[in-house]
Amino acid sequence: MADVKNILVFPAGTEIAFEIHDALKNSKFVKLFGATSVPCHAEFVFQNCVSGLPFVDDPALIPALNRVIDACHIDYVYPAHDSALLLFSEERDALHAEVIASAKETVEICRSKNKTYRFLSGAPYLPSFYLSAEEIPGYPVFIKPAVGQGSQGARIIKDRAHLEEALSEGREYTICEYLPGEELTVDCFTDRHGSLLVVSPRSRERIRAGIAVRSRNLPLTEELQSIAEDINRRLSFNGAWFFQVKKNASGQYRLLEIAPRIAGTMGLTRNLGINMPLLTLYNFWGIDVSLIPNREELLLDRAFISRFRTSLSYSSVYVDFDDTLIVRGKVNAFLMMFLYQAFNQGKRLCLLTRHSTDIYADLEKNCIPASLFSEIIRLDETGAKTDYMSPDSIFIDDSFSERKRVRDALGIPVFDLDMVESLIDWRS
Repeated sequence: MADVKNILVFPAGTEIAFEIHDALKNSKFVKLFGATSVPCHAEFVFQNCVSGLPFVDDPALIPALNRVIDACHIDYVYPAHDSALLLFSEERDALHAEVIASAKETVEICRSKNKTYRFLSGAPYLPSFYLSAEEIPGYPVFIKPAVGQGSQGARIIKDRAHLEEALSEGREYTICEYLPGEELTVDCFTDRHGSLLVVSPRSRERIRAGIAVRSRNLPLTEELQSIAEDINRRLSFNGAWFFQVKKNASGQYRLLEIAPRIAGTMGLTRNLGINMPLLTLYNFWGIDVSLIPNREELLLDRAFISRFRTSLSYSSVYVDFDDTLIVRGKVNAFLMMFLYQAFNQGKRLCLLTRHSTDIYADLEKNCIPASLFSEIIRLDETGAKTDYMSPDSIFIDDSFSERKRVRDALGIPVFDLDMVESLIDWRS
C-alpha cells in the first residue's frame, strides 16, 4: 500500500484521540488531522488541527465536518468519543469520508448499558440487573448512567430511599448488583473476517475520570477468553474494542460494559506490540494482519504532561557542553531531543564551550555527531561567549552567570536545563 491516507480524528482533545495520535503518528501510510469544538490540548498534539466545530449534539456538526473533510481531502474519520462514535455510525452516508467504526447496530447496543444487558440476556457473565426498585432483593446495589462514560454519576446505593432519590433525577440508570472485587479492562481486536485475534487483559490500579492511569498487562484466563469469544459471537465488531469486568463476591467476573472503540489506555497493549488503531485501519483497507506481541510484564503509569506554545522566534541555538549537553557524565537525552527537533526545523546549531579536553573526541565518546553542529567553538577561560553569538538566537547553559552575561549583553532569550521543555514542539 503506497498511498498516504488522510485521517481526521474527532474530537481531537480526548485521551482516546491522543492514543490514536500516538499510535498512528509514525505510520508512513497516515497523515493525521485533528478537529475539535473548542480550543483544547489537541492543538499541542496534532500538527494539523482545526477548532471551532459545532458540538456533537448540534445538527450543524455534520455539514461543518464535511467542509473540513473536503478542504483537507480526508479519507477516513476516526471517532474519539462514544457520542461521536454513535453519531458517525448513524450518519455514515452523510459524511464525505469513511467512518472507522463497527456496525451501527453494535455501536447502538454498546452505547447503552441497559441495551447491552438486555441484548446479552442469559449470558452467564452478566451481573444481576434490575429494571425497578421492586425487583431488588437486597442492598447495596450499584447504579450508573445507562448512557455515559468516565464513571460520571456511578455510585453505590445503600437503601431504597437512596435509590428513589437518584432515580428522581430523571436520568436513565442501569441498576445492578454491587460487585466488590477486582476490576479489569480487556482489550480486544476482531479482524475483518470476524475472527477474534486479540484478548489482552489489563489492570485498573488507579483511575482518573474513569480512565485507568496506572495499568499493567495480566495473564489471560479461560474465563476472560470465554467472555470475549461470546461477546464477539453475538456482536459485529470491526477492529479494536474492549470490555470491562469486575469480580463479584464469589470471585467471578461480571460484565460492566463494552465499547467498540479505542480506549485511552490501549497504549499499554500497543507497547506490547499490538497497535489497535493501526490494526483497525488495516481492517478498513482490506489488509489481513498477523501479530507478534511481546510477553514481558509492562506497567503503564501516567499523569499530567505540560506542553507549551511560545511566541519565540530564532534562527540559531547556542548550547554549552559541560553540565549541559553532558550531565553527570551522561548525555542529556531530553536536550538532544530538542536539538534534533531544531535541526529538523532548519535551525543553526552551535556548540559553545570552555571544555578543557579534546571536544571532538569527547563528542565521539558520547556518540554525539560533531556534524550536528554548524560550528563548534572552544573558548579559553577568559573568552566571552557573547563575542561569537548572533542576535537572532537562543542560548542554553546550566550556568546562571553565563546566562546573565549573555542576556545583559545581547538581550536574547536564555534557558537553563529545566526550561528546555518549553521549547519542545510535540505536534506531529
